[in-house]
Amino acid sequence: MANTSSAKKATRVSARRTEINKNRVSRIRTFVRKVEEAIASGNQAAAAAALQAAQPEMMRGAQKGVMHKNTASRKVSRLAARVKAIKA
Repeated sequence: MANTSSAKKATRVSARRTEINKNRVSRIRTFVRKVEEAIASGNQAAAAAALQAAQPEMMRGAQKGVMHKNTASRKVSRLAARVKAIKA
């Protein structure tokens, strides 16, 4: 257990940030799942709309530090390729 006041505060801050980051990651996963479901249904318009909503959410997560910038870009790119492949 933390002994100094600064260590106690660091524990409190860490717990608070962990909750916020959990919410952010969960929100990103929800948006990605909506895109995945639209792709699975074969509806290109719905998949494109879901991707348009998911992309800024993923990039915001990268900015806030819950995922690396390149990871977010890679996931967006792969989802976009899958959405584009629907109509082909």
